[in-house]
Amino acid sequence: MRHGEWHRSGRADWLRAAVLGANDGIVSTASLVIGVATAGAPRGAVLIAGTAGLVAGAMSMAAGEYVSVSSQADAEHYDLARERKELETDVEAEHRELAAIYVERGLDPALAAQVSDQLMAHDALGAHARDELGITKFARARPVQAAIASALSFAVGAMLPLLTAMVVPDARTIPLVAVLSLASLAMLGGIAARVGGARIWTGAIRVTFWGALAMALTAAVGSLFGVVA
Repeated sequence: MRHGEWHRSGRADWLRAAVLGANDGIVSTASLVIGVATAGAPRGAVLIAGTAGLVAGAMSMAAGEYVSVSSQADAEHYDLARERKELETDVEAEHRELAAIYVERGLDPALAAQVSDQLMAHDALGAHARDELGITKFARARPVQAAIASALSFAVGAMLPLLTAMVVPDARTIPLVAVLSLASLAMLGGIAARVGGARIWTGAIRVTFWGALAMALTAAVGSLFGVVA
């Protein structure tokens, strides 16, 4: 049975992935749209570049997250297989090892041995996975889910500057994409900070700063190549 307390740290992993994906989607697509528009490209070229950036970015996020989490899953499988073999070949040593862990956490040796005996009688591999390896069924690496979540969050973030570029007049594309994207980044950073227990303005400012810097640099590149063209 789970207890009813709410802890912020329990949401750290999914929050990190969602914020990273949406943040990258907004920053990269808005920067791409602004850079191409600053170069003087027609609306069609701007939208093609933005759409291509959305698709490429989402796939890149999915691939990167899949590879990263797959590596974590491989390490978990290896550690669990080794632990399973040790339990089959020398269960007494595993009892002592688990009891020693509980002693380090503050239990007296007799109680630690008793806890070790009871937990291993219930689920020996689960006890060692949780208390020795730090692996739980709620925090296991899931590469496919991580890849899908990253791709979707990136795509959702990227849709904002892309849709803005679709509907606004050409003359207002750059300022409106920049303003709306920075506002969205600030809101995203504030929400992430709030959920994580940090100051809202701190989270909003640090995300907005890097987004503004990225947009300014791509605008400079677009302006440079636009002048040359």
